[in-house]
Amino acid sequence: MNEKRLIPVETLASPAHMSIDFADDAQDLIAGYRRFRAHRYREARDLFYRLRDGQQPATMILACADSRADPAMIFDAAPGELFTVRNVAALAPPYDPEGGVHGVSAALEFAVTALQVKQIVVMGHGGCGGIAASLAAAADRPVGKFIAPWVEIAAPARDAVLADESIARKDWQEAVEHGAVGQSLTNLMGFPFVREAVERGVLQLNGAWFSIGKGELHWRDPETGGFSVVAAEDPELDRDNRM
Repeated sequence: MNEKRLIPVETLASPAHMSIDFADDAQDLIAGYRRFRAHRYREARDLFYRLRDGQQPATMILACADSRADPAMIFDAAPGELFTVRNVAALAPPYDPEGGVHGVSAALEFAVTALQVKQIVVMGHGGCGGIAASLAAAADRPVGKFIAPWVEIAAPARDAVLADESIARKDWQEAVEHGAVGQSLTNLMGFPFVREAVERGVLQLNGAWFSIGKGELHWRDPETGGFSVVAAEDPELDRDNRM
């Protein structure tokens, strides 16, 4: 029997040629905070004041922790508009009321039962390291002590892609990224309070996928599971992305 070998997490973190330097130390964060206070906070002071006692977001976003795919930026959302939960690969775990500490499940319960959000959007993205880790695990090369078991949530979607001979190897990554969104939506329906809200018509579940390189959002068709590009308001930008 082959013994599984854990791959260092760093091997999937960033391309070796990446030379962009962000946040070398806390001073970068302090400088950013000061810019926020001088500009964005000053412009939205009244909004922050109204939000001081609570929040009423209509949408929960389940997104990846990847620093390149920020839901608030992608959806141009103001503070208070999105209840956002981010984790490795934007995965919703299966319903499991037994033991353990369930961060995503707790946030989901709060969003649906307390905040009474009207929709939940699961948003994956291109070049996801968590999905790459899931593919590595399928090749008996699990990544990380905590990452490896977490990304097994995507295993059903991953295995379906690997078993589909019509999908070329070069397309596996994106296909699993899409499939993992569908798997998370399936898992969400396993939570009794989510299913009840959906069946009462007070909650919608949607899927999306973001192309980092093109800045394009793809929306999931709930009937077919396929993804299509959301048209931008800027035709010139759409044309540039197609080139």
